[in-house]
Amino acid sequence: MKKILVTGGAGFIGSNFVRRALKLKEDWKIVVADALTYAGNLENLEGLKEQYNDRYNFVKIDIKDKDGVDELFKKENFDGVIHFAAESHVDRSISGPLAFVETNVLGSVNLLESARKHFKNKESRFLHISTDEVYGALGEQGFFTEETKIDPSSPYSASKASSDLFVLAYHKTYGLNVVITRCCNNYGPYQFPEKLIPFMIKRALDKEPLPVYGDGRNVRDWIFVDDHNDGTLLAFEKGKSGEVYNLGARCEKRNIELVKLLIEKLKIYLKDKKDFKEPEIAFVKDRPGHDFRYAIDPSKAERELGFKSKVSFEEGIDYTVRWYIENEKWWRRIISGEYLEYVKKQYGGR
Repeated sequence: MKKILVTGGAGFIGSNFVRRALKLKEDWKIVVADALTYAGNLENLEGLKEQYNDRYNFVKIDIKDKDGVDELFKKENFDGVIHFAAESHVDRSISGPLAFVETNVLGSVNLLESARKHFKNKESRFLHISTDEVYGALGEQGFFTEETKIDPSSPYSASKASSDLFVLAYHKTYGLNVVITRCCNNYGPYQFPEKLIPFMIKRALDKEPLPVYGDGRNVRDWIFVDDHNDGTLLAFEKGKSGEVYNLGARCEKRNIELVKLLIEKLKIYLKDKKDFKEPEIAFVKDRPGHDFRYAIDPSKAERELGFKSKVSFEEGIDYTVRWYIENEKWWRRIISGEYLEYVKKQYGGR
């Protein structure tokens, strides 16, 4: 039985990964470590202890706690780490960059140091989950490859780029068995409503304007969360040590195009709800350093790992919109006063 640490496993992508890995990898025992900040929610992991018993455990810990992290590694004797834990919202990084340095850089180094000291052997692997945002912005043409120069624009992407470099440095300096994945925008169930898709759904259901930065022409590349997590598993098991793999679904959408699509989906699914009113789109001042376009070339992962996205955008967005409509109680419970105050500050009265 392999014992795997999943950091940030109560968050959106991490919790979906834990559910998928426990189902697919019967020889894994997973220990989830999460600080349970605003974006981490134990409800995302509900039922796993009952279903998987001794193959699943949860530990509340902040990766910024160096001694606590080291004690956990010493106690559990992990065969591998899959590191999702991160401060991940660009807008929050602009208003408060230090939290991103502390968690994404120092927290990652704490994990790397404990892995270096306590991993069982050379086969034990550290998989670091990163982002396409470390590459910066693209123009109308071209794609990010693993050879694209790192050129971050926001404090968030700078903190992730820094942690990527530390991961690679631990491989080169100490011989640590590491792999990095860089992914495009994820979407799907259990995503905290600060991110674009659930944010717009929540605003529409609350009969509030949908704030869109600038003219809405910025382009993002999208992948369904299960496809990303399948790629994560492949990278952990088949990736070459010291290598980076881009994970994407070749699915580019302009922000305004996506928002309009969400409105159309809501109109379809809520056509029998008499009080639903088509929401107004409110264009707001663009955020500082707003990258124009992201687009990932996943050819290396397809070629070397056998990665392939399976869920079409049409299928994935249908499922996602329905999920947020049907699980309104879930996301209403996790929206705190602090979150609502943040939205008011970020987007103003609109």
